[in-house]
Amino acid sequence: MARTMMLTELHQLLEAVPDPCAPHDCYVHAIEQDNCLRKRSSRTRTLTTRHLTELYALRPETTLFRILRYFWQRDTEGRALLALLCAYGRDPLLRTSALYVLDLHEGQPFSRALLEAHLEERYPGRFSKATLLSTAQNLASSWTQSGHLAGRVKKVRTGVTATAGATAYALLLGFLAGGRGEGLFTTEYAKLLDCTSERAMELAGISSGRGWLTFKRIGQVVEVLFPVLITERELEWIREQS
Repeated sequence: MARTMMLTELHQLLEAVPDPCAPHDCYVHAIEQDNCLRKRSSRTRTLTTRHLTELYALRPETTLFRILRYFWQRDTEGRALLALLCAYGRDPLLRTSALYVLDLHEGQPFSRALLEAHLEERYPGRFSKATLLSTAQNLASSWTQSGHLAGRVKKVRTGVTATAGATAYALLLGFLAGGRGEGLFTTEYAKLLDCTSERAMELAGISSGRGWLTFKRIGQVVEVLFPVLITERELEWIREQS
């Protein structure tokens, strides 16, 4: 509601804190004490810390952020998609807006008014007119940063180019959400990749070749495992939730 997905700030922050194992306090110090994001006031720096923490956690013990950092260094071309996937997994309004944005055909005009109506339909009476307007603007900016929309005043739907790292991350998020096998290529996370299931499987094969995951396909039987990305503790947690 208050900010976009803050892709530029995330870029700058991860450059300022290069250690992927750094605790949350290091990110806070970099933003608020070192002013690595060049914010004008202490209040703005504090608010920026809060917003980035809400979107990305900024904690190595949080699975989504730890894996984001893993791929951030290994798949630089996919960083915008990686950031979107992480923010999408943590922000309900971003997830809600996807139902409108992803249904647009490539080249189709984006309508902020229709997005506002979409949000109002799903959260009736939650927003004032001013808040609904600013929320829709922030969401439109986020989808522009990710590459799903293009344009400044008049935006249109564009297709993004999925990468091997972003695909592996999307599959992992789908796995954490309960997806398995071939179903991992049709989850809401996989849809953010803007590619066919067949193309996603090709990228999964590339990821497997790089050691990021294990992908096996025999006929219609598909197996995807994450021995490098998921810890034993996380696997135990997943089993308990199943």
